[in-house]
Amino acid sequence: MSDQDLSARLKANLRTLTWLDAGRVRVYAAMILVAYIPMMVKVFREATGTVGSDFLAFWGTGRLLLSGPAPRVYDLASEHAAQMAAGTGQMVAYVNPPPYLFLAAPLGLMPYALAWVVWALSGWAIWFLVARRALPNIGAGQDWAGALVVLAFPGAYLAASHAQNGFVTGALLIAAVLTLRRSQALSGALFGLLIIKPHLALLVPFWLAAGRKWTAIAAAAASATALCLASLAVFGLDTWRAYPQSFEVSQILMNQPSAEFFLRMCTPYAALRVLFGATLAMIGQAVITLVTGVLACLYWRRAPSDEAAGAMLLAATALASPYLFSYDLPFLIMPIAFLIGMSRREGWRPWEKTLLVLIWLSPLATRAAALPLGLNFMPIPAAILVGLVWTTWAPQKVAAA
Repeated sequence: MSDQDLSARLKANLRTLTWLDAGRVRVYAAMILVAYIPMMVKVFREATGTVGSDFLAFWGTGRLLLSGPAPRVYDLASEHAAQMAAGTGQMVAYVNPPPYLFLAAPLGLMPYALAWVVWALSGWAIWFLVARRALPNIGAGQDWAGALVVLAFPGAYLAASHAQNGFVTGALLIAAVLTLRRSQALSGALFGLLIIKPHLALLVPFWLAAGRKWTAIAAAAASATALCLASLAVFGLDTWRAYPQSFEVSQILMNQPSAEFFLRMCTPYAALRVLFGATLAMIGQAVITLVTGVLACLYWRRAPSDEAAGAMLLAATALASPYLFSYDLPFLIMPIAFLIGMSRREGWRPWEKTLLVLIWLSPLATRAAALPLGLNFMPIPAAILVGLVWTTWAPQKVAAA
């Protein structure tokens, strides 16, 4: 076989990826899940050793809430004292808004190591139970393959290994999208709970308005307001007054000259900041946020279902938010699952399966490569995902137009 023939065959295989059937997907996903076990053990040892973990902020906050006035959670000295009980010698500032304290409070009841495990594994399980519903049931073999694809998603591993809140926000985003068709009120209520991390809901109000989901908008506003009022009643007005202190920590992080912090972020802003500086990064991110927001809103006109429109919303969110880390990306499994399900029904487009495999791997791959390469390339697969969803529509709607 000549080099030209070999190249043509390789290109044809990559174009269709027909050999990657449900059986092979099950095996590969299971292998990745097994590989996560020693990786998680290593991360756990570091988190409970001298390296520490982002989870220190949540656990330390829980301890402070159990032992005294709630406003102390935003005092750096108090946070440091509480987190020293973990024995890592490290400290991570708590910067989430007061409604998040409902999640942090129970963590202080457990020893640090146990709380870390419970938070990481229970979050993974709850997110999986929600995210699994994004993949339609098509057959026993494919159903198992789909479940393993969701469970082994590298974005989920990153959320677990950092013991961060990506599972919470991811489950809320996915559940809100999947319930929209059945109940606007429930969907909106779930979107409203994202007040715990509002920059992940940046596009939601405009997207809901574009889809004329007025009940959902009202429910989201009511849900967010109710959660804020509940936190005010439980944790007090002084806690809300202390909350702006956390902005100073965030400002210090965003103003630091070192590129390492921005390489850990996976947004267009971070990549542009590393390449061109703060001013151009802000301008570039503003343009990208506007464009992706417009695409998400316009997609309602061609979306085959509310779930399809939701897939576009979540794909666009990965580009629209200027402040996003790799552990925030578990929500991306929903647009990936949507495209897999649609392709199973309608047939795979050229290169689509190959691109989805690369996008599926991208949260971990781009995070691992960011520091060695000096740039986080996650915006590229995120943009490809937006393009794949955008080019998917209902044939009957096109014909009718």
